[in-house]
Amino acid sequence: MRTHTLLRISSAAALRSEAPAPAWLSPRLQYAPWVVVRRAEQRAGWIPVGVRGARRAERFAAWLRCEAVLESVTAVALARRRGWSGHARAARVPALAALDVVESLLAARQLAGRWGPAGSVAFELASGCATATVHSDLDLILEPAGPFTCAAAAQLVRELGALAVCTDVLLETPHGAMALTEFARGRPPYLLRTPRGACLGSDPWADAVAAA
Repeated sequence: MRTHTLLRISSAAALRSEAPAPAWLSPRLQYAPWVVVRRAEQRAGWIPVGVRGARRAERFAAWLRCEAVLESVTAVALARRRGWSGHARAARVPALAALDVVESLLAARQLAGRWGPAGSVAFELASGCATATVHSDLDLILEPAGPFTCAAAAQLVRELGALAVCTDVLLETPHGAMALTEFARGRPPYLLRTPRGACLGSDPWADAVAAA
């Protein structure tokens, strides 16, 4: 399962965790029975997932049995669905309204089919539950097919910076994920997010990484 993939489950009973379940967990999953795959080392038969509550501070890490997945949708699949087109809340939520422009910008850079929304926007598009707000940033996942240059990253950062909503782009590479803004500065080593924790790498498409 790719990190950021959204999974529909039956109920909170499908989850296991070392920590006690918070009081908000079960009611929230009754309202929106979706979890997101988090970046962690795999366990046989289990998927590392996170549950989002109604508030930013309400996040819960858990494990989900593979057979408990009822439906899954990746960030890239959400972009292909284009669920934001004609969305009833797009006029009130800038992060939803911006997706048409984002789609055009990335298509012009031959990145069509290599990106998708994440965060609250992705959760709303997958679940159909109002999650994004007028203040939500637009979180994006970018998965280029091959090496991405710092110059291309810098240009994309400038173009996205002109949008009416703040964007936060995570660049997925073979050795981990990093912020597009960090890569655009072209000052290695870069801080990479991996299932084993934070690592440093000078070329995340070719180099081995060292613990941060």
